[in-house]
Amino acid sequence: MTLLAKWIKSRKLLKASLVAVIGIMLTALSPLALCASEADLTIPDLSTSHINILGNGNNVLIIGIVICVLGLLFGYYQFEKVKSIKAHKSMLEVSNTIFETCKTYLIQQGKFLAILLLFIGICIAFYFGVLQGKGTGVILILVWTVIGILGSYGVAWYGIRMNTLANSRMAFSSLEKKPLKLLNIPLDAGMSIGVLLVSVELIMMLFILRFVPRDLAGACFVGFAVGESLGASALRIAGGIFTKIADIGSDLMKIAFKIKEDDPRNPGVIADCTGDNAGDSVGPTADGFETYGVTGVALVSFIALAVKPEFQANLLVWIFTMRILMLITSVVSFYINKGFSKAKYSKTEDFDFEKPLTSLVWITSILSIIVTFVVSYLVIGPNSEVGGDLHSLWVLLAAIISCGTIGAALIPEFTKIFTSPKSIHVNETVTASREGGPSLNILSGLVAGNFSAFWQGMVFCALMFVAYFVSRNGLSDIMIYPSIFAFGLVAFGFLGMGPVTIAVDSYGPVTDNAQSIYELSLIESIPNVDKDIEKDFGFKPDFEKAKHYLEANDGAGNTFKATAKPVLIGTAVVGATTMIFSLILVIKSVLGVEPETILNILNPYTILGFICGGAVVYWFTGASTQAVSTGAYRAVEYIKDNIQLDENASQSASTEKSKEVVKICTQYAQKGMFNIFIAIFCFALAFAFFSSPVHGNEPVSFFVSYLISIAIFGLFQAVFMANAGGCWDNAKKVVEVDLNEKGTPLHDATVVGDTVGDPFKDTSSVALNPIIKFTTLFGLLAMEIAISDSFRAIAPYLGAVFFVIALVFVWRSFYKMRISTKK
Repeated sequence: MTLLAKWIKSRKLLKASLVAVIGIMLTALSPLALCASEADLTIPDLSTSHINILGNGNNVLIIGIVICVLGLLFGYYQFEKVKSIKAHKSMLEVSNTIFETCKTYLIQQGKFLAILLLFIGICIAFYFGVLQGKGTGVILILVWTVIGILGSYGVAWYGIRMNTLANSRMAFSSLEKKPLKLLNIPLDAGMSIGVLLVSVELIMMLFILRFVPRDLAGACFVGFAVGESLGASALRIAGGIFTKIADIGSDLMKIAFKIKEDDPRNPGVIADCTGDNAGDSVGPTADGFETYGVTGVALVSFIALAVKPEFQANLLVWIFTMRILMLITSVVSFYINKGFSKAKYSKTEDFDFEKPLTSLVWITSILSIIVTFVVSYLVIGPNSEVGGDLHSLWVLLAAIISCGTIGAALIPEFTKIFTSPKSIHVNETVTASREGGPSLNILSGLVAGNFSAFWQGMVFCALMFVAYFVSRNGLSDIMIYPSIFAFGLVAFGFLGMGPVTIAVDSYGPVTDNAQSIYELSLIESIPNVDKDIEKDFGFKPDFEKAKHYLEANDGAGNTFKATAKPVLIGTAVVGATTMIFSLILVIKSVLGVEPETILNILNPYTILGFICGGAVVYWFTGASTQAVSTGAYRAVEYIKDNIQLDENASQSASTEKSKEVVKICTQYAQKGMFNIFIAIFCFALAFAFFSSPVHGNEPVSFFVSYLISIAIFGLFQAVFMANAGGCWDNAKKVVEVDLNEKGTPLHDATVVGDTVGDPFKDTSSVALNPIIKFTTLFGLLAMEIAISDSFRAIAPYLGAVFFVIALVFVWRSFYKMRISTKK
C-alpha cells in the first residue's frame, strides 16, 4: 500500500472515530438538566460603578476600546515600517517562497480546525442549549466560540506575514554593517505582533463586557475562551511537530554530507524556514492570544462568583483598566529602550544583542509596576467608592499584580542562566562535547534542564507565597478564598508586559529565518552584486561581517525564545488554579458540602487523580516527540535519496523537492496533532465522569486533583524540556559563532544534542501550556455534567467508554506513528 493510500485510510479512520465520539456525546447529554454553574456567571452592570473623573465603568470600557484601536493602528504602522525597508530581490524571492509554503500549511491547518470546531461546537451547543436552557442565546455563545478560534487563527496569520516580511529585510540589512538596524527590524516586527495581538484579544473581551446582555455575557466569555484555547492547542501542537521534523531533517544533513548551514542544495532548508514560522511564530502567537484571554476569563469568573456583589463592578473595571494600561506601558517602554539603544549602540560596529533586549524587559517591568500602583490608587484608592470600605485595597491588589510583573522579568533572567550562549551551563555543555562527544553533550543538557526546573520552581513558589501573604491582610473582607484570587492576579501580572514578552519571543524566528535567507539567496555568487548593491542601495556590502552578525543575533534570538516559554507556562499553571476554583464552587453548590471535607490528601481519590494527571503529561510529551521522530525519519530518508551535491548540480534550492519535504512535515504534524487532541479531549470527559458521586462524594476529588496534577507536572516537565533544549541549541551556536568550528567532530556532537533538544523545547514543552488550559476549561464543563443528579448513575459507564476511546488514540499515537523498517 502506498504512503498516500495509508494516509487516506488513516484520515477516514480518524473521521469515523470523531463521528463515533460525537454520537456518544449526543446520546449521553440529551436527557440532562443541570444546576446553576460557572457558565451562568452574572456579570454586574458596570454603569453602577464610579471611577472618579472617568465617570461610570462603561466609560472606562469605551476608552479601552479606543486605546485598543490605537494599538491596532500602532501594529499596522510597525508593519508598514518594516515592509518599506528595501532588500535585494534574491532575498525577497526566498522570503516570498517561505511565506507561500507557510500559507499552504496554515490553510491546511484551518481545515483541521474546522473539523475540531464542529466537534466542540456540538458539545457547547448541547451544554448551553439543552443543559443550561439558554435557548436562542446559544447561537450567540457559539458565535463567540467561533470568534475565539478565528482570533487565534487570525493572529497566527498576521504573525507569519509580519515575520516573513522582516526576515528578508534583516538578512539584507546585515550587509550594511549597522548592527543596531539588525536589532530594530525584528524588534519592530515583534512589537507589531505583540501590540496587535493584545489589542485584538482585549477589544473582543471589552465588547462582551460592554455590549453583550448580562445574562449571556458569562457564557460568551466561557465560549470565547474555549474557542481560542482550542485554536491555540491545535496550532501549537501541529506547529511544534512540523517545525522540528523539518529542523532535524535539515540539521542532520550537515553531519551526513558535511555541508554548510542552510545549504540551498538541501531540500530540508526551505521546510525548516517554513517550520520556524509554523512552530516559532504561529504557535506562540496563537498561544499568546489564548493565554491573555483565558487568564482574563478566569479572573472575571472569580470576581463574579466569589466577590461580594457591591465590590464586583469596581473590581472588574480595575482589572480591565490594568489590561488596557499594559498596551500603553509596553509601547512607551519600547520607545524609551529604543532611544537608549540608539544613544549607546548607533556608532558601534559590534555589541551584545542580548543587552538591549534585556533592558527592554526590565524597563517595561519597572514602568508597569509604577503605573499599576498609581492607577490602582486612582481607581480603587481611599477616595474611590470601594476604597472607603477598605483603605488598603489598592495597595494589596497592586502589590499582588506586581509579584507577577516582576516575575515576568526575573524568570527570563533565570532562564538565561541555563540557555544563554554566555552561560556556564551552555559552555560546560560545549566543553563536555569536546571530550565526550554527543553522549556528554546530551547529559550536560539534561543537567541544565533539571537545575533550571528547580530554580524556576523556587521562583514561582516565592512569588505565589508573597501573593498569598499579602492577600491575608484584608481581602477576606470582600471575597471568599482570597489566596486563589491572589494566585490569579500573579498570572495576570505575568502578562502585564504582554506585548513585550511576545515581541522578544517573535524576535527569534525572524533572526533564524534571516540567517537561512542569506544562504538560500546565494547573494555572494551573483556576478557584480557588490557593485549593484552600492549603486542601488547606497552602501558597500561586507559579506563576512554580515554572516557574523546574523549568527550572533540568532544566538540572542534563541535565548529570548527560551525566556518567553516559562512565562507562558507559568501563567497556565497559576491561572489554572483560579479556573479550578470555579469548579470547587460548583461542587460546593451542587453537592451541598464544604470542599475541604472531600478535597484533601486523606481521600484516596485525590492520590489517584494526581497519578493520572502525571501519567497523561508524560504520555503527551512522548506522543508529541514520537510524531517528530517518525516524521524526521521520513524527511531524512527523502532528503538523503534526493539531495544533489555533485559539481554539475544546480546550486539553488529545488522548489519541487522542498515542497515534498513540507508535505511530509505537514502529514505527520496533522496525524500527531489529531491523535493527541482526541485523546486529551476524551481523557477530560472520562476522568470527569469517573468522578461522579454515585455512592458518595469522595470520587469528586479525583478530577480536581487530576487538573491540579496536569498543571504541576506540566509546569516542571515544560520548564525542564524547554531549558534543556535551549542549552543544547545555544551550545551548537557557541561552536559555530564563538569557536568557528563548523564541520568538526565537536560541531557534529553539538548538532546531535540540538536535534534531541528540538522536540524538547519547541514541541512538547511549549504545547503543554495550551493543553493545560484547554483541559481545565473543557474539564470544568464535563465535571458539571458528571455531578448533576440526573446523570450520576450512568456517568461512570460513559466514562469507561471515553476512557477506552482515549486509550485507542494513545495506542495510535505510538503504534500508528512508528518508524517503518520497509522502504
